[in-house]
Amino acid sequence: MKMVVASWRRCVVMSLRLLLFLLPAGLPVRSQGESQSDNKQMDNITIRQGETLFLSCLQGDFVTHTAWLNRSSILYAGEDKWSVDPRVSLVTLNQDEFTIKIEDVDLTDEGQYICAVQTSSRPRTTSVHIIVQVPPKIVNLSKDLVVNEGSNVTLMCLANGKPEPAIVWRMIPSSDDSLGSDNEVLEIPFISRDKAGVYECTAANDIAVDTQTVELIVNFPPSISDGRDVGVTLGQRGVLLCEADAVPEADFEWYRDDRRIFNGFDGIEIEDDGALSKLTFFNVSEADYGNYSCVATNKLGSANTSIVLYEIIEPTSSTLLQGPGAVQDGNSGTSTVFTPTCLLLIVLLHLLLKF
Repeated sequence: MKMVVASWRRCVVMSLRLLLFLLPAGLPVRSQGESQSDNKQMDNITIRQGETLFLSCLQGDFVTHTAWLNRSSILYAGEDKWSVDPRVSLVTLNQDEFTIKIEDVDLTDEGQYICAVQTSSRPRTTSVHIIVQVPPKIVNLSKDLVVNEGSNVTLMCLANGKPEPAIVWRMIPSSDDSLGSDNEVLEIPFISRDKAGVYECTAANDIAVDTQTVELIVNFPPSISDGRDVGVTLGQRGVLLCEADAVPEADFEWYRDDRRIFNGFDGIEIEDDGALSKLTFFNVSEADYGNYSCVATNKLGSANTSIVLYEIIEPTSSTLLQGPGAVQDGNSGTSTVFTPTCLLLIVLLHLLLKF
């Protein structure tokens, strides 16, 4: 490895000397004085991908030839452009400075740059190392998934960037910390229905953040809420409700005893809307009262519940006449109603007896 580096350095030095020898005379002399330092290393320059880079070096006195090099490739020799890259251009060339610019910097532009100056007495070089920072970009992400409850799930998120981005997985929204990961891989063993949803992968470094999401659908068999019995007056409208939680959505069937009920059968309407099924009686008859079964089914299983349609007795005209003042006769079973006049007479009689 040391031999390779030494060979490369010798190659660059020889190229510089040859270049500076072949170039035509350049800039005029300003004054006396020449630095005894032939080589100078500048501080590293850090720049973000996509920005514009300016490279400058001081000319000094007695400068006859000058050039900018990227590794072993010549970018500019004096005012002559050697690079075929359209992003590279000359900004300033005079007795004081030699500046070029590189637009839309990319990762391939990273590396060492050398400003070579030939004076009347000796060549001089100034080198600088360019570090290109790249914002994170997610390049490989798991596709949306559909799995059955109880399966083991692995989500993958890979990202590029410089510095290397940190990867974070989380479910949105979620208060369960176990549904996150500070890693490229998120593993969910024996997944349950409550872990279905949207998962977000975030790749972040010192420059920026990139975020993408994955939707995770968990299939599970139907579960039905307990049916609520319904009381309906004869001749009125009655509705039985059946609600099932399932993925994919369940198909509903209604039964009376062992006989399946179809939509429009004996004036009955069945209406399914997602997780809810309604069985409607528009004019309840005596024959409609009884026990009904609702069955919810999808490809993973089924569930059922029973609902009773029972009769509500309307009050008769005689019971409507009985008010809060009615007194039941324990012997005959008949009731006597005390009218306001009768009550007034009783009060007067009670007052007279006092005197």
